[in-house]
Amino acid sequence: MTSLPPLIEPVAALDSESRERFARTIALPGIGDDGQRRLAAARVLVLGAGGLGSPVLQYLAAAGVGAIGIVDFDTVDLSNLQRQVIHQTASIGELKTASAARAIAALNPAVEVVEHVVQLDRDNALSILADYDLVVDGTDNFATRYLANDAAALLGKPYVWGSVLRFDGQVTVFWEGAPDGRSLDYRDLHPVPPAPEQVLSCAEAGVLGSVCATIGAMMATEVIKLVTGIGEPLLGRVQNLDALAGDWREFPLRRSPDRVPVRELIDYELFCGLPAQDAASEIAPDELASLGSRPLVDVREPYEHERDHIEGDLLVPLAALLDNLHVVGTGPVVVYCATGARSARAAAALRSAGIGAVSLRGGIAAWRASNPR
Repeated sequence: MTSLPPLIEPVAALDSESRERFARTIALPGIGDDGQRRLAAARVLVLGAGGLGSPVLQYLAAAGVGAIGIVDFDTVDLSNLQRQVIHQTASIGELKTASAARAIAALNPAVEVVEHVVQLDRDNALSILADYDLVVDGTDNFATRYLANDAAALLGKPYVWGSVLRFDGQVTVFWEGAPDGRSLDYRDLHPVPPAPEQVLSCAEAGVLGSVCATIGAMMATEVIKLVTGIGEPLLGRVQNLDALAGDWREFPLRRSPDRVPVRELIDYELFCGLPAQDAASEIAPDELASLGSRPLVDVREPYEHERDHIEGDLLVPLAALLDNLHVVGTGPVVVYCATGARSARAAAALRSAGIGAVSLRGGIAAWRASNPR
């Protein structure tokens, strides 16, 4: 077993309430009072308060991590509740950061929660990450994962990563500048991003909520191991879960000899082959009414459309639209989805076929915020 030195220096002492609250953790060999004091001193940034972020946030708060930052700009939707268990039905329509912060306060009021209601980008990533000891990535897209990895690498911070889709999950640890020459980063696992058309979202492919819980709990465990210095972190090892088979498999990960160290943050949308977003390719929700009778196309799935949609739209799921771009006519059209990712892809494909199309920025989530039912 190859351990790493504890990442965090401990606080001076625990009060009597903390010693009682964390008695079962303090009793663990290798953690003890010293390890619990290290957890109390730790500052952890969690990217995403969704399927993976939910169990991570709950278990880190329960473990006594002193400060937790949450990065998320989305609001709680009914379809989230199947897996995003930190949120409640009463939280629908609320910012995920606020909903998660309230749940953490109810669980452990001693935790300092910092809400970052922003979309992580290359302009803010370094300044946000700089205030934390390590980063936990629960995001669901390649562009943000490369961004988070690179920002963590530039700052020399450990980066705990997990991913889920359908019945499968992965979890590992990256750390550029890790002790003993053990440096790894996300590009050692994914040297280049997959083509956008090969990437399925959870909305398109589905995901079993309990798989999120399993992988998220593993991610929280990796944080605790890094903070306290116990056990062998998953640095250089990737754990894969096939939940249907009930099978965990592990494969080693080594630093690629061809990988160039990160020197700066780049345009990650361009790097991942995503369509560029500019004033000509998208519109804001408050501009929708000014477009008059221009056809409005929803590229979500039927179950999403049935739950909520914009009156007068045409439902054409993304896969069907990409198979037959002319199903929407000759244009121009406005395309929308849940938060804007799928619609941006659809609008770019339509424009490439000579059909005028723009994407609704922020999707129906942004539109519904200013047009409540």
